[in-house]
Amino acid sequence: MRDYQKYATVVAVFAAVLYAALVVAAFGMISLLTNRDVITDPNAGLLVGPSMTAAASLVVFLLMLLLGLRSRPENQRIAVGYALGTGFAAFAAFVLVGTILFALNAGLPADSIAFAGSVLLGPFAATAGIIGFIVTLVYSMVLASRMPERGRPLWPWERRDD
Repeated sequence: MRDYQKYATVVAVFAAVLYAALVVAAFGMISLLTNRDVITDPNAGLLVGPSMTAAASLVVFLLMLLLGLRSRPENQRIAVGYALGTGFAAFAAFVLVGTILFALNAGLPADSIAFAGSVLLGPFAATAGIIGFIVTLVYSMVLASRMPERGRPLWPWERRDD
């Protein structure tokens, strides 16, 4: 693994942890402000909500890692379209994993469709997607700004080209 790939991997890990923390914090604040639970159906079980968040976090991490590892340092750019796609993928993973787990738990297709509709209409799935977009965009900005440096930052008196 090359140096730029190691750097991209480490930053992707930290960005994924940041994403998970921001999603949990945003869900808590939205829940407090709207007086609404993230999972409104009591038949969902205890692990559906955390599994939905973990799936969205995993998708964001894998897509950021893919962006960082496949782009050489001289080709790194701020990837707005890629970040937008990552946000949509996080949104879709959040909804799909919740629907599948609810269907496995409840067993009735009509109930799982109603659950998917409530997740789609609620603010939490959109929040997961928006935060995925923002974190991936900032990740691409960090990679694009860091890659041309070629090494550690230097103090002004350490630079030989002055």
